[in-house]
Amino acid sequence: MDNVILNSYSKIPKLDVSRETCNDLETLITMIQEKNKKLNIISKKMHVKEAIRERHIIDSAQIIDFVNLNYNTTCDLGTGGGMPGLIVAVVMKKIKKSMRINLYEKSYHKCAFLKEVSKKLNLNTEIIHKDIYTVKNIETGTIMSRAFKPMPAVLNIVNENFKQYKNIIFFMGNKGRKILNDVLQDWDLDFEEKKSLTNKDSFILNIKKIKKKIHEDNFNH
Repeated sequence: MDNVILNSYSKIPKLDVSRETCNDLETLITMIQEKNKKLNIISKKMHVKEAIRERHIIDSAQIIDFVNLNYNTTCDLGTGGGMPGLIVAVVMKKIKKSMRINLYEKSYHKCAFLKEVSKKLNLNTEIIHKDIYTVKNIETGTIMSRAFKPMPAVLNIVNENFKQYKNIIFFMGNKGRKILNDVLQDWDLDFEEKKSLTNKDSFILNIKKIKKKIHEDNFNH
């Protein structure tokens, strides 16, 4: 394992940078590169390993300190090609092996890829080939959402479809501050945030509680 690669992963707080973990993540990058030739896992423009490592792997892994370890399941909504779910599953092999990552994805072909990676890397995952909108009474610890639906839509899904959860992690991009301010007009949120390691204009949001506001004008209709 190249020391440059090891050093790139070492900047993530609380990440076990063992060679085994790094090897798994590098194997995942190779599998993404190969599958992306036929299936839209990530942007077709992003084919260099270093770019995938920074933009997707490290970006996903940086949330690890927000994942609640007191529960045995973590949920990734609309995981797509497995970011952040697969990356969190790789890291959890060293941190908490009993933690199962539930990956919700409605695309059959992407589910097949998720299963292929999980088998290859011996990950504790459950690939759920369903549209998250149709699943009710879900119980989990941490909920993760990265490049899935707009934030208000995800909050509605959590509010209506989850029976129990501990926290929700959002990846907020360049327009994240405005999005959050707009959301706070309709939702009361108990949250904390930290700067992104991969983009100076982005941040990670960790929400502990949500409550939809009742506006006075709602009673006038």
